[in-house]
Amino acid sequence: MSFLNVNSSEEAINLEAEYGAHNYHPLPVVLTKGEGVYVWDVEGKKYFDFLSAYSAVNQGHCHPKIVKALELQSKVLTLTSRAFHNNVLGRYEAYVTNLFGYDKVLPMNTGVEGGETANKLARKWGYLKKGIEKDKARIVFVNGNFWGRTLAAISTSDDPLSYNGFGPFMPGYDLIPYNDLKALESALKNPNVCAFMVEPIQGEAGVVVPDDGYMSGVRTLCDKYNVLFIADEVQTGIGRTGKMLATDYEAARPDILVLGKALSGGVFPVSAVLADNAVMMCIGPGEHGSTFGGNPLACAVAHAALEVIVEEKLTEKAYSLGNLFRERLNAYIEKSRIVKLVRGKGLLNAIVIDDSEDSDTAWNICLKLRDNGLLAKPTHGNIIRFAPPLVMTENELLACVDIIIQTLSMFEN
Repeated sequence: MSFLNVNSSEEAINLEAEYGAHNYHPLPVVLTKGEGVYVWDVEGKKYFDFLSAYSAVNQGHCHPKIVKALELQSKVLTLTSRAFHNNVLGRYEAYVTNLFGYDKVLPMNTGVEGGETANKLARKWGYLKKGIEKDKARIVFVNGNFWGRTLAAISTSDDPLSYNGFGPFMPGYDLIPYNDLKALESALKNPNVCAFMVEPIQGEAGVVVPDDGYMSGVRTLCDKYNVLFIADEVQTGIGRTGKMLATDYEAARPDILVLGKALSGGVFPVSAVLADNAVMMCIGPGEHGSTFGGNPLACAVAHAALEVIVEEKLTEKAYSLGNLFRERLNAYIEKSRIVKLVRGKGLLNAIVIDDSEDSDTAWNICLKLRDNGLLAKPTHGNIIRFAPPLVMTENELLACVDIIIQTLSMFEN
């Protein structure tokens, strides 16, 4: 077996199985190239990508403007650490704060680092500004949340697959039901609560969309009880849901905004935490950071990636194509035996298979979708998430809907 060249999908999968950790269960397809909404496997078969690397590739695979920014900056300066200034960071910080409407940004690398940063920032604010007694601060999360797999992230999880075998867990977290403002108000009455962190739409849980008014209700309650509202928009942000931020659908501006994934168009790990001065300036030199956070290469890439979203009006495209997608799928499932519902906003959608989470029906559907030229993956057993790149055209979307409906039809009998 060659370690230099992979000549077949089977060889690539076998190499991973032998030499890699078994912490993922990928769909059996080996990709070697991506462009726009398409990816190709080792054998040269072409597919529609309907996952977009969990919404990291909103701008499409290998977008030329983003790749050009990567190439140009990589030849000049890639990393200085934050021990020194660099000539790219400030320009990027000015752009991203202006675009999202915040005073300050704290750059990091991955989405889960963004979540950790938001948690630390909220706790520090709680002690300095709210007057919470030392080491008593609490942060409220919701059932079904997912923001990564660090020890802090799994300490907030109610998914046994995430936390079993990894204790002891970090204290200071409370869990309440999602989409339940009464439960939230009850939790926020605790004077030690410094923040509430929530996904505006729960992605990993299966694209769970809360009731209209939930997010604005969150904003109102956080104001009422002097609690910071942290929006985890790592997956829902940057145009994916048909708004630049999913919280833009309501009067629900977060105190702390966490971004990642599509912040770099899938080209380089970049995340960001945005807040106004009253919150962000609670952290001083030496209290938080990252060797790679705010590196010149990441800043150049993220700047270009955000410009693509704006210049190509991808947010507006996600809104209109998402409506079309759900309209066509809803028309199909009215007569479907196996699909219970379709839900989502913009181009973040999911279908729920009318089967148990232990069933392999959704997995088998995804295998057949792969055979038919479209890549998607189940979550929670019986839910299939659909999130194509936002650069998709209407004709491409309709072709994909045809593939999905034809594939689902094969499982109706």
